[in-house]
Amino acid sequence: MDPKEKRLARIRRHIRVRRKISGTAERPRLCVYRSLRHIYAQVIDDEKGATLVAASTLSPEIRDKIKYGGNVEAAKLVGSLIAQKALEKGIKRVVFDRGGYKYHGRVKALADAAREAGLEF
Repeated sequence: MDPKEKRLARIRRHIRVRRKISGTAERPRLCVYRSLRHIYAQVIDDEKGATLVAASTLSPEIRDKIKYGGNVEAAKLVGSLIAQKALEKGIKRVVFDRGGYKYHGRVKALADAAREAGLEF
């Protein structure tokens, strides 16, 4: 599969998922994006169109602890950091948006780490 087709297929899957999932003030959306080198997570209130909390492998809290941001260990750190930041802002419940990716590998590791750190979804 051509890389461009693969990217477009992921975007189509994401759009299909987003028809059903929307973040509210009571239950914002935990959105995941992964590139080859990094993984990013945001907690978004779609009603306001605002990002409430964000974390990634480029965050200063994580950047020093890891050698490479494109692996499962880095995703676990991002998951626990996003949960910690969300809990500090009083966000306990979220809706998980896997971004069109399979719930496997880095995406699953991030979700599991966020759950272990106290987020409910």
